[in-house]
Order: sequence, then structure tokens, then C-alpha cells
Amino acid sequence: MPFVRITLSTDRPEPMRAAVAEGVRSALVSAIGVPPGDRFQIVDAQPATAFHVDRHFLDGDRRDPVVVEITLTRGRTRDMKLALYQTIVANLSEAGVRPDDVLIMLQESGREDWSLGGGKMQLLDEDLIRKYGWSPPEA
Repeated sequence: MPFVRITLSTDRPEPMRAAVAEGVRSALVSAIGVPPGDRFQIVDAQPATAFHVDRHFLDGDRRDPVVVEITLTRGRTRDMKLALYQTIVANLSEAGVRPDDVLIMLQESGREDWSLGGGKMQLLDEDLIRKYGWSPPEA
């Protein structure tokens, strides 16, 4: 159950914001196997003046950043993460975002670090997660 926060400029029109959100969701499904209905996203539009990002750090060419923060449970390989990054960038490019403007950060946590309502630890309930197409936690 990844939780995604996308921060982008208010200069980007609403249809593009929706396309960016869908592009990230689609990448999570195709690149790392997140179930299609597992969607928890916040799209946060900020004035362009709110972004203080070094345009050329590490040889980048950032102009209008789209920041994608993904919090998810541990367990993906380096190759899976790279495939996720590349798929997000490809999908967002189709939505009109320049590849150098896509900044992605993954934050990993344990399944015990999540409560999806009711004060429960749903990601540790093996029957429940199987019902939604997930694998049970590793011992």
C-alpha cells in the first residue's frame, strides 16, 4: 500500500495534475506489482515560488519540478526501484512533464508501521492482505 504525495506547481493545469497522478499510479502497478485498486495519493499544487530546487545539481536541468514522494513497505530490489523510476518518468513525459523535472524519493517502512484506519495493523493481517492480492509478511 504505497502512499504517494505529488507536489507540483499551480502553473500546471488540473488535467495535467490528474495525468501525473495516474502516471505514478500506473507505474506502481506495472513496475513493482502494486494491486490496481491500491491508490492512496495526495496531489499538492504550490505556487512556483515555493520551489527552491537547484536547477543544475548533479548535472540536472530542472525548470518546473514535479516531486514524487512514495512511502511503501520494504522489500523491493534495486532493479525494481530503478524500473519504477524509469516508468514514472516515461509516464509523466507522456503527460507533458520534462524528464529532468521529475524528482522521486522512496521512503521504506515495515508493515507494522501502517494503520489504514481503526487503529489496526491491516498489513499484518495475512487473510486480509491475501484478499487484496498481496503477499503475507516474511517471517
